Amino acid sequence: MATLDTLKQALRQTARATAPHATQPLSHVEYSAGFDVLFQGSESTTYQKFIVPQLSSLLRRLLKSRGYISLLEIGPGPKSIVGYLPYHIRRKVRRYVAFEPNDLFAIRLDDWLHHISGTETPLPCLERRPDIHQMPFTPENDNKNTRSSTGIGASEGEKFDVVIFCHSMYGMKPKRKFIERALKSLDDHSEPGIVAVFHRDGDLNLDGLVCHSTASFPTGVVRVATDDEKMDRFTSLIAGFTFAEAKMDEAIRGEWRKLCHALGRCEKAHPDHLLFSSPNVMATFTKQAITLPDLMAQMPLVDKGRRIKNQEARLHRPASIVRPKQIQHIQQCVNWALEQNVGLTVIGGSHSGQCLWPNVVAIDMGAFDQVHTVTTVTEGEGPNLDSTPLVIAEAGCNTGDIIRKTMAVGLTVPMGARPSVGSGLWLQGGVGHLTRLHGLACDAIVGAVMVSVASGQVLYVGRVPSKHRPAGAMKSEDESDILWALKGAGTNFGIIVSVVFEAHAARIYCVRNWSIPLKDHHEARLKLHEFDQCTKTFARHCSADAYLYSNNAQIHLGVTLIESATTKVASQSHTLIDSALGPEGSLETVDGVGLFETEMYVSGMHGGHGGGKTSSFKRCLFLKQIGAVGISDVLLAAIETRPSPLCYIHLLQGGGALSDVADDATAFGCRDWDFACVITAVWPRDQGGTEVALDAVKWVYDVARDLLPLSSGAYGADLGPDPRDTPLAAMAFGPNGPRLAWLKETLDPRKVLAYACPLPTPPTKQKLIILVTGESGAGKDHCADIWVSMFTRCAHKHCKARKASISDTTKREYAAATGADFGALLLDRAYKEQHRPELTAFFKEQMRQQPRLPEKHFLNVVSGAADTDVLVITGMRDEAPTATLSHLVPNCRLLDIHVTASEKTRQARRKCQVKENNLHDHDYKNGHRGSNGSDCKSNSTTLNYLHSLVFDNEATGDGVAGRFADKYLLPLLHKDLERLATMVVPVPDFPRPGIDFRHVLNIAQRQGGLALCTSLLQTQFKGDWGEVGAVACCEAGGFVYASALAQQVNVPMALIREAGKLPPPTFSVNKPSSHISGSEFNHLGGKKIEMSQDLIPRGASVVVIDDVLATGKTLYAVLQLLAEAGIGNENISIMVVAEFPVHHGRELLYYHGFGDISLQSLLVFDGV
Repeated sequence: MATLDTLKQALRQTARATAPHATQPLSHVEYSAGFDVLFQGSESTTYQKFIVPQLSSLLRRLLKSRGYISLLEIGPGPKSIVGYLPYHIRRKVRRYVAFEPNDLFAIRLDDWLHHISGTETPLPCLERRPDIHQMPFTPENDNKNTRSSTGIGASEGEKFDVVIFCHSMYGMKPKRKFIERALKSLDDHSEPGIVAVFHRDGDLNLDGLVCHSTASFPTGVVRVATDDEKMDRFTSLIAGFTFAEAKMDEAIRGEWRKLCHALGRCEKAHPDHLLFSSPNVMATFTKQAITLPDLMAQMPLVDKGRRIKNQEARLHRPASIVRPKQIQHIQQCVNWALEQNVGLTVIGGSHSGQCLWPNVVAIDMGAFDQVHTVTTVTEGEGPNLDSTPLVIAEAGCNTGDIIRKTMAVGLTVPMGARPSVGSGLWLQGGVGHLTRLHGLACDAIVGAVMVSVASGQVLYVGRVPSKHRPAGAMKSEDESDILWALKGAGTNFGIIVSVVFEAHAARIYCVRNWSIPLKDHHEARLKLHEFDQCTKTFARHCSADAYLYSNNAQIHLGVTLIESATTKVASQSHTLIDSALGPEGSLETVDGVGLFETEMYVSGMHGGHGGGKTSSFKRCLFLKQIGAVGISDVLLAAIETRPSPLCYIHLLQGGGALSDVADDATAFGCRDWDFACVITAVWPRDQGGTEVALDAVKWVYDVARDLLPLSSGAYGADLGPDPRDTPLAAMAFGPNGPRLAWLKETLDPRKVLAYACPLPTPPTKQKLIILVTGESGAGKDHCADIWVSMFTRCAHKHCKARKASISDTTKREYAAATGADFGALLLDRAYKEQHRPELTAFFKEQMRQQPRLPEKHFLNVVSGAADTDVLVITGMRDEAPTATLSHLVPNCRLLDIHVTASEKTRQARRKCQVKENNLHDHDYKNGHRGSNGSDCKSNSTTLNYLHSLVFDNEATGDGVAGRFADKYLLPLLHKDLERLATMVVPVPDFPRPGIDFRHVLNIAQRQGGLALCTSLLQTQFKGDWGEVGAVACCEAGGFVYASALAQQVNVPMALIREAGKLPPPTFSVNKPSSHISGSEFNHLGGKKIEMSQDLIPRGASVVVIDDVLATGKTLYAVLQLLAEAGIGNENISIMVVAEFPVHHGRELLYYHGFGDISLQSLLVFDGV
């Protein structure tokens, strides 16, 4: 199936050959007729699946910073794309202007905007009539004195929030000039306006303009009816002209129809239609699109002779390619990208399809091409204790460079099989012939130097010898996270300058090859099964590859067996494989460099693919049991349906050392597989961009789709922004996706590296975080272990729980600074008690230098467990942790459990007969917390605080702690709470623009919602309803839930209303606005709330019910009112339906003297 662009070229070539001077432009009538055929021919599907969602997302982001938007649309046609947007976005459009040169379209557009009978206008909130200018939009057009169908011209110098070109740039040359003109029409809002361009892929050369963001839709198709009349309208539109002479017109149209039948595809389901591929792209631009010269003035540019190896990338037209020669150049690139809010790509070996991206600046790391070996035992920091030789490889070198340099000193590093592959290999995995013996290439990484894409700073992580650290390089505070991420997802988190590998002794390789023709499917399945079984018996120094390919219309199984040793290796007999495959076809002994040339697809298959005359496209999945019927059938069917004779499937053996590493020990989380299955499409290089190449790429994705459900994961090294990669990327990192998503937000918050392998979006599932506090020796860790096991065993089956200590980081840093034994600090209580005074002093000194260190440690622990549902944190002693830390994790439910035990018991457990000295594992009495009001008490130690739960751990054994979890903890994961959360509907831009409002009262409007909420309020309450004297609530949201609950538990209500609505006598207090749009706390605005006197007896127990806890101002007023009525804090409990911790509500109550009141919430949400 050819693309529309290929069809256009063919149509024009036929016309030029037949009647080069007889063409004429399409009339408005002819253009309109052709457009209708195109749009009806499934082009509308592209609008529904791609253009509308992308534009909706774009406008939602803009509306976060403005109350409404003004739109300028260029060439909208008979109906604006804006009319397809969701209603809540359309009602935000207050100004609409269009340039539509086709007078038929302009009339239809005007009619559509104004005269839709019986329905609301598509843009219902326009502040004045739309302007439709029946004229072209030109680079010189200044929007002044223009002719409008409405008779109203755009005001002089009018500016817009958004300018849209939706398939309207065809014929505009040069396109850059038109976009530059549109950029001048953008407003000067603090958040920049956007020019959005939707266009067919492959024809958007913008001559150095830098895009803000891009998206693609490679699977778009157009279906055209084959009757002559529609075909003629369609071909005229695509070609862009018709013919003046009727006889000539008829003759050429006949040829055009034949071309359509030759280039289109006919499906059995629609025999009277032809299909053409119509891949689409979106590119957005801000006023910063023209700032590329600022960067180019500081930066060496790439040599025009630079050859890009990946055929996909060669088709892309980047804004520019820069070639930094020193690290400062890289920093300048990053700082420029951050200032202009644009992305970058990185070129290493140039094998990635994403190393160049349309209208994006690429950084060519080719000047950083040095390889260094370090074998000495000292590097300026003292002895290298394990004396492991190190290899420092800069990001511009390739696999061949590393192997040659290390071989010269008798070393090697586990690498891939192709010498020209660059740093993307070892940063994203690196499967090769030493994987079974030494692990992946990324597993050998022990250090790195990088430029942060969050700050532009030069950082180093891990073991980087001092002389290989650039001047001014800083040790990253996120060292462990970065080093973890570099081992499998390293292209996503910074511009890597160099990596440090642990090296191994160089090896010699014995290579045996077989090529076996297969008679039929039965024999093919049998051979695959036998090969699969044979490989299970191989020692780790043996590695086997298999190839499925076709030669002379017959399927072949190619096998390569590689054995290695540090000295000369003689081929050993392998009875099973010799029996299964027979005598080998060739045998040779080579070193690491020679091994590159032994690959069957390089030198043996189809005459050898290594001659540079072909292009290829690959995707890789991980498989177990390739001999199983289901998998082997898919593999054999793939070879039979290959679009090119050169396509093949390559199977590389895994296992061994690869599987020794835990899935979550590195970012490379797919470890349980027997073979990496590389689906490889190959076609002649001179057919790049043609139907042959497009069909080959589609074949790869089709095979990958069929294998994905049978696989153990996908290889991320090949994946990029193409939406067809999305399902593969979802399985590329095993269990590590959530942690990687969080790290992406932290280390690349501006999405500078937006075109690397796509990472998962942060999980939306609500996490439960339990902070376990208590004196030393109370048994916090023991209890935490029990509770974690309870969550894992007793909660619903998908719950993942984990314990972490917040003090481990301090202990690690203390051990590094003092030489103390870190392991003993963790595991040996007597040793820890011996170091406790010095450890506490060390932490206090850290606190003096970094006052917010406790918060940082807390967030680091949370982020390190991003993939867990329940996180239990020990080792902290904050006085009011839930009140003061919940806003830091606003999408998590946070509670604290205070573990107690007698001093005698605690001393016995510590095995230390000294009086408690109050030196804590992690002293959080730091005084850095801020105030929320002018009457805030300055000395936080005088404030009372009620822990979420208190557990008396005096008894021995696990039973009491288990029963405590059953009663208080496991109910927090009840499925009914998840059901309740789904009833809280998000409402964008309410009550003011930029706010995504959570409609908590919607629960009562859902069938069964109020009953469910009432039941949960009753069962989740930690107290005894039989001892409650009143349910208090404040209008209006509290009334809804409190009344149903009061009836359910048979307790009278205490209504709290605005002043003047209750008969006297009453108590009253001032009440500030509770919504975040309200005034500051101390500006009360004169509002009061009141409650009837003598309604609640003194000393009675009261439960306050409210729909929402956000700022806490309403509850603060309610508690003041109860105090006026003589109700003490000890007799009050609070329950709310939904809490929004980002607004510091709990903290406000704590700092105003209400921290000792029990406060429970059913749901927790981030936002409003």
